[in-house]
Formats: sequence, C-alpha cells, structure tokens
Amino acid sequence: MPTLLNEFSLLHSGTPSPPNWNALSLCLMEQARLLGIRQPSGHPAEEMGSAAFVLRHPAISAIQGHYVSPGAWLPTEQLSETLLQAASGIMSVHGRASGKAQALGLNYLATLTAAMTLQATLAAAVGQLRGGAFQQVRVSPLECGLLSIGQYLAGATAAEDREQFLPGGCDARSRPPFRSADGITFELETLDSTPWRHFWTSAGIAPELAGTAWKSFLLRYARAISPLPAACLQALARLPYTQILHLAAQAGVAVVPLRTLAQRQADADYQQSRGTPWNFERSSASGTPHVTPAPTRLPLQGLRVVESCRRIQGPLAGHLLALLGAEVIRLEPPGGDPLRAMPPCAEGCSVRFDALNQLKSIQEVDIKSAQGRQAIHQLVREADVFLHNWAPGKAREMRLDAEHLHRVQPQLVYAYAGGWGPAPVNAPGTDFTVQAWSGVADAIATSCGTHGGSLFTVLDVLGGVLATLGVTAALLDRTVTGSGTHVESSLLGAADLLLRSSPPTPANGLSDVYPTQSGLIAIDCQHPEQQRALAMLLDIPAPLGNHLEQLRQHLLTHPAAHWESALNAQGIGACVVVEDLAQLARDARIAGCLDHKAYSSVNSPWSFL
Repeated sequence: MPTLLNEFSLLHSGTPSPPNWNALSLCLMEQARLLGIRQPSGHPAEEMGSAAFVLRHPAISAIQGHYVSPGAWLPTEQLSETLLQAASGIMSVHGRASGKAQALGLNYLATLTAAMTLQATLAAAVGQLRGGAFQQVRVSPLECGLLSIGQYLAGATAAEDREQFLPGGCDARSRPPFRSADGITFELETLDSTPWRHFWTSAGIAPELAGTAWKSFLLRYARAISPLPAACLQALARLPYTQILHLAAQAGVAVVPLRTLAQRQADADYQQSRGTPWNFERSSASGTPHVTPAPTRLPLQGLRVVESCRRIQGPLAGHLLALLGAEVIRLEPPGGDPLRAMPPCAEGCSVRFDALNQLKSIQEVDIKSAQGRQAIHQLVREADVFLHNWAPGKAREMRLDAEHLHRVQPQLVYAYAGGWGPAPVNAPGTDFTVQAWSGVADAIATSCGTHGGSLFTVLDVLGGVLATLGVTAALLDRTVTGSGTHVESSLLGAADLLLRSSPPTPANGLSDVYPTQSGLIAIDCQHPEQQRALAMLLDIPAPLGNHLEQLRQHLLTHPAAHWESALNAQGIGACVVVEDLAQLARDARIAGCLDHKAYSSVNSPWSFL
C-alpha cells in the first residue's frame, strides 16, 4: 500500500486544541499519520498563530485549521466528548434502546471530528492546487455531531408523522443481541424476511409472531429501537448456542457472536492491517486529466462523483463530498431506491433518505444489464470519483471493478465502502454484526451496563466519514501525482480505529450525566481546579468523588438549564442533555446549524476562507 501524502506535513499547536479535549488532538495526529502525513515538532509559535493546526506542502500556501462553536453556546475552550454527545443528540439516540440517555463510552466524536477535520483540510489543498484560494478551514465539532444523527433528526422533525422516541422509552432487555442457554451473546442478521421466518419457525415461534418481530428488527437501523416479542428472546434463551447455529444455517440466517477487543486483536487480518482503515492502490494506467475551472466557493467544486450506494455508509460519504462542493450523481435502480418510501415522508420522499441524498442528482440505471453498464462507463469517462458499497465480488462480476473502470478513466478515484474488508467473516457486514465481531458492542455494553452495543448506527456513520476521508486523500494524491487510485474502507476498519482511539482512561475527573429538578445535565470536570470550583459552588466537601450522593441530591434542587448557566459561569463544563431531538430544531443558539423545510437537516460543519 503506498503512503499517499508523505510530501505533506501537519503542524500542531503546542497545547491541545480544544484544551479540554485532548482525545481530538490525538485522533487527528493518528489519522494524519496513517495517511502518511509528516508531523514535525519544534516549529515556531508565530507560524501557528491562533490555529489548532497548519497543513503545509511546497506547492500550496499554508492552510490553517480552527475549531469553532455556534454562537455563544459550548465555547471551544469547554468542548469535550461528554458535552458534545449530550448537546448533539447522540446520548438521546443511543439511549432509546439502552435504558436512558447516556454516553457511548467511546471517543466517538473525537474520532469522527478528526476525520471530518482532515477531509476538509485535504479538500482545501485540492482546491488550492486546482487554482482556488482556500487558506483557512473552520470546523464545528457540534455540527459534526449533529450530522451523525441527521437521519434521526429528520424523523423527529418531519412535518407529518414525526417520530417521538425518547431515551428509556423501550425496554433495554427486549432488543437484540440475543443470548443462548449456555450464555453466548450474539447478533442475528439477514436482509430478507423469508430466512428470518424460517429460522424462528424452527425455533418454535408462530409465523405471525415472527412477522411482528421482523418489522421491529428491520427498522432498528432507522429508529435505533427494536422491541422484540418476549417469546422470541425466551425461545433462544432455552437453546444451546450450537443448536442455534444449526437452525440458522438451515434457514440462511447469519449468527455473529459478541467478542472482546482482545479477541479481535488476535485475528490475522487485524494484525496485517497495520492499524489503517484504508487500503490504497495506485492505478498503473495512464491518461490525460480533464481540465476543470478553478473552484471559487467550495474546494471540490467542479469535480464529479458517481455514487452507487444504499443504506447509510455509502450515501453519507456521497453527501459529505457534495457538502465539500462536488457534483454527485446518484445511481438508482429503475423505479428508484425502495428506501425512498420509508416513513415518515415529505413531498413523497422519506425524510431520512432525503437527509442523505438531497444534494445529489439522480440517474436510474439497471446495472445488471449491458446497457446499464455502458451508461456507467459513459458517466465514469467524465467523472473524478466512482463510489459504491455493493456486495463483495459483485463489481468484478459485472466488470465494474477498479481494473475495468480505470481502463475507461485512468485517473479515476475508485472507492469501495464495504463491511468486513479482508476479514473472513461469513455474514452480512452491517453495523450491528460488525459492532459484535469487532469488540465495539462489548466496549459499549461494558461502559453502559447493557447486554449489547448501540442501536444508533455508530459504524455506518463513522464508516461513511472515513470513506470520504479516503476519497479526499486519494483526490489530493491524484492532484499531485496525476495517478488514479483504488481506495477501500470498511465498517470493520472504522470499528478498529474507533477502539484504538478509545483507550481505557483513569477516572481522575468527574464526567457523567445527572438528573435535575427538570431534565438531565452532563457535567465534565476534568481538572482539579474545576472540581474544587464545583465543590465550592454546591457547598460539598472535596474531593467530590467521595460525596457523589450529595452532588446528586444538590443537583435535584434546580432545573438543568439553571445548572448549565451556573456551572459554565464558573468555568465548569456543563450542558443540558438533549433528550427530544425535536428541541434541537427549536434551539435559537444553533439556528445557523440547521435548515428547516419539511424536516430539519444539518448544514455543513465546515467553512472555508
């Protein structure tokens, strides 16, 4: 695998930026390292100015990066993983099936925000090399978090039939994963109702009840809940794991056990990956680049992406490329993508679907026909990126793999956003099966006190963001070298990166969610002086760790909004936990982050100067 960007260097400020979120700085450094970007030390402070980081290359003007917050809410000096998960709605979505609003227990937004920061910065470099003037990148971590729950926000703010799913609204014990009689916890997966019904019938469940369970199981991706009939869970709890495997194999249903990080690290493909979530392979084909006008407004303006993706991971990658200015042509089967009809809908289209695809033009193509494949060839001849997330082997079978499309367009960035990468797992590579296999589900369950991972699509979203970063890095490499590239990323690679970015940390600070007189408050006291200030404000003896019950009782005396204001005034990180996503649309402090039409959608987290 070539080291793509080893002629670029990234300079970092002398102290972490934001100062209370060291994990973000560490994630940015690690992802830059994995892309080959050099990170020298000892640069003069005047070279940095007020920037959090600076990207340099001999052929471009230095690009400064800054983190910003909307309005006066959540000032950058107080940004942290806990507060942003509370403010962006992640705690709310995760809490729908985990029993209460709570953090994921992983450095999720640090990993995601670092990737979105890098992709915008690399895109700015692409824009400069194409004649544009992009010398500053401003990134809003809060809007990165809001984008991660964009499809849930769309459902919660739809003009008609809006969804009202609150934390703790569903029994956390009635959802997947499942548990066998001999204590094995596992996920089931199938994308078709017929194998599902066969499996449950063979396990002693009536067909009607299996059908009810299927509807709930199918919608867990869209709603982050999946309340299953108790009889289904009880039926599997009476069977040994080996018998469940046998019944599943007969029915054609995949079974994936929940594993630990240690088990994942012992896998051969994990050890061979060398820690990177991408695989890059430069094309050996040669060709003449097509000339595009210099971008003026956004850095990828004038570049064309052809996207053939379904569900979340791939469409999100296409959406992010569109937010960076690219023209994205989305390929759909004749009659359109069936997910367009998933409620709630507005103007005849699913709001969840529209949230990920509103910036794209649509072209219906039957990719299984010779005529459809010829249409793709014609599009690719004038394209810069081809992005898909088809099932493994399908692209080669249709002669639409990187080898064949590079013959059509030698400088093409051919991107595949898959599930398992090179891991030899015989199951659909979906968010929840990959959470189980990778150790992410175990890490979340351990942190949250649940029996499984999150029904928030943790990996679909992060996988889409990392796919975009891989594409942007390949575009920058192409702009410098003239070479097309085949770049692959996967949900499993995203999971591995997330866990490496979330090492166990000593509980030196106070970081948790607490009930108040009205609402929940997230408090993040990382430094001793903050803890002393909190103890003094609440008239509680220090150290606070020895008097947590007094802390909880005191917080019950006022509403969460009161505590947010009072604690922030003392330099203590605090934020009201967003429980109902619809309240985000009504919050004047983030009005500039959202666009309101038949539902609320999230604007770009980046601005370029």
